[in-house]
Amino acid sequence: MFIALFRTVVLYLLIILGIRLMGKRQVGELEPSELVFTLLIADLAAVPMQDFGIPLTRGVIPIITLLCVTLLLSLLTMRSIKFRAFICGRPSIVVRDGKLCQQEMAKNRFTLDELSEELRVRGYSDISKVKYAILETNGQLTVLLNAEEQPVTAAQMGLTPKEPGLPAVIISDGRLLEDNLKKRGLDDKWLEKQLAHNHVRRVKDVFILSVDEQGTVFFAKKEKGK
Repeated sequence: MFIALFRTVVLYLLIILGIRLMGKRQVGELEPSELVFTLLIADLAAVPMQDFGIPLTRGVIPIITLLCVTLLLSLLTMRSIKFRAFICGRPSIVVRDGKLCQQEMAKNRFTLDELSEELRVRGYSDISKVKYAILETNGQLTVLLNAEEQPVTAAQMGLTPKEPGLPAVIISDGRLLEDNLKKRGLDDKWLEKQLAHNHVRRVKDVFILSVDEQGTVFFAKKEKGK
């Protein structure tokens, strides 16, 4: 029993290390090389976990080898544009000036239904309003609208709104984060005032309380039974 637990923990931690070394971006958006790495490392780890007759090193050594190869490929793709294009591919423009680039769509085996679905997900239903639609190397679709279809910005309207800054969470699920309270230059009296204003007596009854750099407070009380 202990051997099974030990082997599983070692392989599990090794896989986590591999995913972390791939970088945060690749965790959610896999390039082709990272996708291959993920599939292989999962398969290599599964066998030693299940078959205790196989030495643990036969699972660990191939995984470490894959990690080294992946890191080497990452370094090469950072240093060489041509190598990066060979491994990761290049972005493809599938819509240009409201017109479909059918050859690029066929080259990437990207159907009209898939394009329409991706546009609808982003809230766009009229292809003629799209300046560019770019199929990125990770499979995501980047959509740029024509200038007249883009939302008006504050700068274009001559406004200078204040930046709210990054909100700091003061209370998270009933727990007071004192360090964040001090970093915002606030004290217990301010906190008590906020609790009283929202008709709450105890910190543990608050689901979240946050405040941004402009002093704007967001408050949510815990639901009953939580």
